[in-house]
Amino acid sequence: MEGQNTKKIVTRFAPSPTGFMHSGNLRTGLFAWLWARKNKGIFILRIEDTDKAREVEGSIEHIKEALHWIGMDWNEGPDVGGPHSPYIQSQRLALYKSYGEKLIASGCAYADPYTPEQLDAWRKEAEANKKPFLYRDHRPENPPVWDGTMPLRFKVLNIKKFSWTDAVWGDLSAGEEALDDFILIKSDGYPTYNFAHIVDDIEMNVTHVTRGQEFISSTPKFLSLYEAFGITPPVFISTPPIMGSEGGKKLGKRDGAKDVLEYKKEGYLPEAMMNFLALLGWNPGGEKEVFTKEELIELFDLNKIQHSGGKFGDEKLDWLNKEHMKKMPLEEIKNNIFAYLPSNLQNEKLVSIIFERISKWGDIKTMLEAGELDFFVTVPELNKTKLIYKNSTAEKTSENLNLAISALEKLDSNDFIMENIKTALMSVADSFPSRGEILHPVRYALSGLDKSPDPFIIASILGKYETISRLQKAV
Repeated sequence: MEGQNTKKIVTRFAPSPTGFMHSGNLRTGLFAWLWARKNKGIFILRIEDTDKAREVEGSIEHIKEALHWIGMDWNEGPDVGGPHSPYIQSQRLALYKSYGEKLIASGCAYADPYTPEQLDAWRKEAEANKKPFLYRDHRPENPPVWDGTMPLRFKVLNIKKFSWTDAVWGDLSAGEEALDDFILIKSDGYPTYNFAHIVDDIEMNVTHVTRGQEFISSTPKFLSLYEAFGITPPVFISTPPIMGSEGGKKLGKRDGAKDVLEYKKEGYLPEAMMNFLALLGWNPGGEKEVFTKEELIELFDLNKIQHSGGKFGDEKLDWLNKEHMKKMPLEEIKNNIFAYLPSNLQNEKLVSIIFERISKWGDIKTMLEAGELDFFVTVPELNKTKLIYKNSTAEKTSENLNLAISALEKLDSNDFIMENIKTALMSVADSFPSRGEILHPVRYALSGLDKSPDPFIIASILGKYETISRLQKAV
């Protein structure tokens, strides 16, 4: 394996088109992509669609869209092509058959003549004897010629302990109990995952295989196949799982793992999602957490992939997303906000108010649906009791509102800007034991909301006439 370090780095991402792409799948692909890009190598997208019963229509396009959105490209793959086309496994059946015939010729594969009923009976017998069921204990002495209508099984010639080095987990090993005669090609002519991905990795000169740590237990099978072909195995990179927000269980579709493209619909930035996924199970060191794509490529190191699973938390994602949003040009921020606003709310003065309160663009839709911005275009209906600050009274509140009105009336309408409004109102509020005696009723009178932007910002957007009109209505 050390010799492969001098070769051009080739990695691959090989998802199955069995539904939506969730974060765990994408993170595995991202690590492979980062390693290829860091080493100026080749990244391959390959579609593993040999399980036709589970295939979901439209999934291949969905996979490509998710990768494109997050900012990942590929040197070889569907639509791009390359020297190893096609890159969809169901279009490579003749290749798997030829590799199967090579194994037959070398005595490492045979046709499986048994019925499911026979296999089931042997399994039950092993269970009754409290022994593991091993197909190799029932190898046919004279297997029929393989004609493609029955399964083709691998024949493990060397039942032995395998040892290997994983880039993340170091030296690993497994005993002979991990080896058995597994199916290479099913009776329907489609290869199994265990066979097809190895044939493709050999054909495509893959040097580094990134996969979830759940595949560690299957590695002896893979190594026995490489041995049968006389091929040096690639470097295995077994990534830790992504844990759910509670931390005790691997994140999965059944546990609320969302389609990656749902995050796109919710208004997350692709660079924030890439940043977030990269930090799930990989730690570059230091205090910095906000990285650009270019920085991630530069810093990515297999030695810094962690053993423990990263915890998927929406709060962290929201924080990272907001940090990336802050880096955007002001004009771009405005255009993104305006894209969510009806025309009557597309006021530049609202941009800073909205931006301060969101962590993703989709939050604007939530604000609109909750009516949080209605008061800028519609005079709010007031609950007079909510105007009263703490232990004050209705009479005192009215007096305080009149003081605020008097202070604001002295401002020229052309100078009715936030700084001047704040100065005018604070000059009154500072004469009270608590500024809230003035600021609370003014804020509520202008917005009609328990929580809203500060009254100086609201008044500057409403203008002098509308501000004083609402305050007079509240008196």
